[in-house]
Amino acid sequence: MKDLTTILKELTEASGVPGQEQEIRELMQAYLKPLTDEVYTDNLGSIVGRKVGLAGGPKVMMMGHMDEIGFIVTHITKDGFIKFQTLGGWWSQVMLAQRVKIKTRKGDIIGVIGSKPPHVLPPEERNKVVDIKHMFIDVSATSDEHAKEMGIRPGDPIVPICPFTVMANEKMYMAKALDNRAGCAVAIEVLKNLQGIDHPNVVYSGATVQEEVGLRGAQTSTYMIEPDVFFALDVGIAGDTPGIADSANMPNAKCGKGPTIVIYDGSMVPHTKLRDLVIDTAEEEGIPYQYDAISGGGTDAGRAHLVHQGVPSLVIGFPTRYIHSHASIIHHDDLHHAAKLLAAVVKKLDQKTVEWLKS
Repeated sequence: MKDLTTILKELTEASGVPGQEQEIRELMQAYLKPLTDEVYTDNLGSIVGRKVGLAGGPKVMMMGHMDEIGFIVTHITKDGFIKFQTLGGWWSQVMLAQRVKIKTRKGDIIGVIGSKPPHVLPPEERNKVVDIKHMFIDVSATSDEHAKEMGIRPGDPIVPICPFTVMANEKMYMAKALDNRAGCAVAIEVLKNLQGIDHPNVVYSGATVQEEVGLRGAQTSTYMIEPDVFFALDVGIAGDTPGIADSANMPNAKCGKGPTIVIYDGSMVPHTKLRDLVIDTAEEEGIPYQYDAISGGGTDAGRAHLVHQGVPSLVIGFPTRYIHSHASIIHHDDLHHAAKLLAAVVKKLDQKTVEWLKS
């Protein structure tokens, strides 16, 4: 089995905007198959591997999400420029002059996001943020027919370009799509950690689709598995860059200081007993951890915890710099410790403990 760094590189360099996660699903299938007893997909495309510890034991589900923020072609201008719709939450200030890849039926087409240059703008407009609706993608086409000959058509997915890079600090990685291929990688790492280990339950580990556009795959996959406990594996905002300390809702988590236990997000208040079980386990095992609160967003746990009669749920996160941009940065050790912590928690989740969680 490949190591964490190699898996993360392959996952981040593959393309998968919401609703177009095929490349990632194929990779996940290849990673999950040798580590599990059976691999399932739901009708939207979420994928999960089952690893039986104790047949008939509680179902413990842990999921990253495969999709990355990106774009989709909406139409082509007469002059051959590409207009697009965002998929997921983009901040317009991180978009201009960035390279993108349009995935067409004839192959990949490289382009760059453009707008009117500031040199031709009146002074009152020059210092304003450019609205996304005024942006376009330049693929060097000379007309709409030329762009169509390249293979571009409405509905084609568009992904950012950023090769996976091991930084000068070799434990720090820069890549696109760390939100949330990092969670996909941790879902695989947990299964690796459970190989040859007894656990009193049945583990379901994998990744959902369409998280960035409404937590959609979390609903369908959780409904399919009907877990007793659910963990969302997702990135959080690192609070260790200049200026964040001045923010009203300052994130405290720092890269390399351990995974985060999310005590609140915009889609869910976590299950108190499950939260405490994870904290106690981390302290018993000597695994570093941090707290995080995400007031401005949600995770797959927000949808999963509402399935059927309700599912005790928690978010395990990884501090990440510059999420929802072309290039994010994450620390290897936070992923490693997250997988180690989850494996230790899995070993505690026997029938009696799960009944206590639900009581």
